[in-house]
Amino acid sequence: MKTKRKSSAVEIMLTPSEKQELQSWSRSRTLPSGLSRRAKIVLLAAEGFQNIEISDKVGLNRLDVGKWRRRFSENGIAGLYDQLKPGRPRNVSDDKIAELINTTLQRKPKGGTHWSTRQLAKECHVSKSTVQRVWSAFGIQPHRTKGFTLSNDPFFVEKVRDIVGLYLNPPCNALVLCVDEKSQCQALERTQPVLPMGLGYLEGVTHEYIRHGTLTLFAALDVATGEVISQCSARHRHQEFLKFLNRIEAEVPGELDIHIVMDNYCTHRQKKVQAWLAKHPRYHIHFTPTYSSWLNQVERWFGLITQRAIRRGSFTSTRQLKQKIDTFVRNYNKSTQPFEWTATADSILNKLGRLCSNINGTVH
Repeated sequence: MKTKRKSSAVEIMLTPSEKQELQSWSRSRTLPSGLSRRAKIVLLAAEGFQNIEISDKVGLNRLDVGKWRRRFSENGIAGLYDQLKPGRPRNVSDDKIAELINTTLQRKPKGGTHWSTRQLAKECHVSKSTVQRVWSAFGIQPHRTKGFTLSNDPFFVEKVRDIVGLYLNPPCNALVLCVDEKSQCQALERTQPVLPMGLGYLEGVTHEYIRHGTLTLFAALDVATGEVISQCSARHRHQEFLKFLNRIEAEVPGELDIHIVMDNYCTHRQKKVQAWLAKHPRYHIHFTPTYSSWLNQVERWFGLITQRAIRRGSFTSTRQLKQKIDTFVRNYNKSTQPFEWTATADSILNKLGRLCSNINGTVH
């Protein structure tokens, strides 16, 4: 009587570096799930588990477990990657791909500002899907633009270092506030009811509306805690800004110095505002460079309140809009967290330098 010999599983031995890398793979949430599972298979095999035991733990059949165990034994970590599968040979030459890229980046279609896939396919005598694949592979997006404006402030570098220094190394016994106004907050009333969101379809909002006036939202963001002092006003003048400064004065303890980061808007430089600041020596003003609102952290908060409370709302009056804003601010301050500023002044200036180099490289 013949008996089948039971095949023994391949023994797995790991070096410390291999074990550390495989453990990182097994815990990763960004790697493909297949790679994470194969890393777990090898780690369990190194601990002495048999294939049938590993298959129960990772939810894979025994034959597949044995395959990845064998692949690792033969090729190491590289063996855990999927092998290239045979397919139809590429029918687009490197020269044609280079022509597609150069045409996209260096030329414009007649009478147009940018290429579409169909226009470029016709120009280069290839299929539309070929253009799509090449653009996708090289990250080319002619249909999209990214806006920017370079500051023309002669003291741009000094102001950037000053404000970033406040964020990364705030002064002792002082409060750093980012101050600005969000003007033209519109009280828009939708002419039709909002259709509620449901399973499989989005919330429906009509594009038609009735205007009921606007408000200006003044806000001061505490960089250390993320709390916001706000005030809504019907107008946007230095009188309203002075009222907001008085509110800040009332709410901030008198023993603290106040460093305010704000832009160069004419209201902030008005004579009566300057006189008020002169009478309150604990206030220290730090103006952002021109066209550099991104340096003011309160702009990020304006984006939050617009997205969460204003843009999709329907308001029958500016009073109702003000109530909505006040409610949002109260709830926001109950569980707020500061924005995490990580960019250094040097990293910002280096990025600007690269941008200027790119601009100079496109000038012919």
